[in-house]
Amino acid sequence: MLRKAYVAGQFYPAKSSNLKKQLESLTDKNAKKQSALGLVVPHAGYIYSGTVAGACFSQSKLTDSIIILGPNHTGEGALFSIMSRGSWETPLGEVEIDQGLATDILSNSKYLQEDTAAHLYEHSIEVQLPFLQFLASSVRIVPVALSLGDFTRYNEIGQAIAKAIKKTKQNCLIVASSDMTHYKSQEKAKENDNLAIESILKLNGKDLLKKIEQFNITMCGAGPVISMLSAVKSLGAKTAALIKYQTSAKVSGDFSSVVGYAGIMVKKS
Repeated sequence: MLRKAYVAGQFYPAKSSNLKKQLESLTDKNAKKQSALGLVVPHAGYIYSGTVAGACFSQSKLTDSIIILGPNHTGEGALFSIMSRGSWETPLGEVEIDQGLATDILSNSKYLQEDTAAHLYEHSIEVQLPFLQFLASSVRIVPVALSLGDFTRYNEIGQAIAKAIKKTKQNCLIVASSDMTHYKSQEKAKENDNLAIESILKLNGKDLLKKIEQFNITMCGAGPVISMLSAVKSLGAKTAALIKYQTSAKVSGDFSSVVGYAGIMVKKS
């Protein structure tokens, strides 16, 4: 099936020429590229989080196929959903799903289900696609939407992804789509986000989940991040670095209620 763009004209421009112009301002095609295994990138409207996402993608060597894990905000569809065939449309054209890789991931996991309903109106994966198209026009994707779960399920999905990537014997970037703290003061958001980022930089998904529960950290993509960390550790990840952090206050000027955005890169060394 063709998954139509749902948030074009809301989170990013609906007209291709305007979208390209904005992407040019948010990315740096001349940035030094690094071989990443995984990324954490935000998924808000480009005006708020685009500079963070753009910095992360600009500094990454984008692989031919990219797995994108996003939270399921809508509550539609299966709890843990993958689309294994078809393509996604944006104003820049269509992005094909890597059917072989997606099918292998699905067969490796007892929790993932083939499902389209979870993806139809979900923005967390869609907003990443124009960045990928702009920086690497021939890229293919595997879209995975994760609802609330526990560490066991997130870890199993990560292991299923790693097993499928190992089978391909090719590099494959895993992108975890997540915003950080929601609607806290600037000071509190930074405090909570620093706790979460610390766990991510240590590649410790279990500790991240523990902190989220202990300190009520309202990052929406905990599942995608934990699954990504599980996968990349199995693929040999050893280090992670914070590429960029900011909050919505940089644009809105409202420091009383912000959303945090972090761009993080995970590598082998």
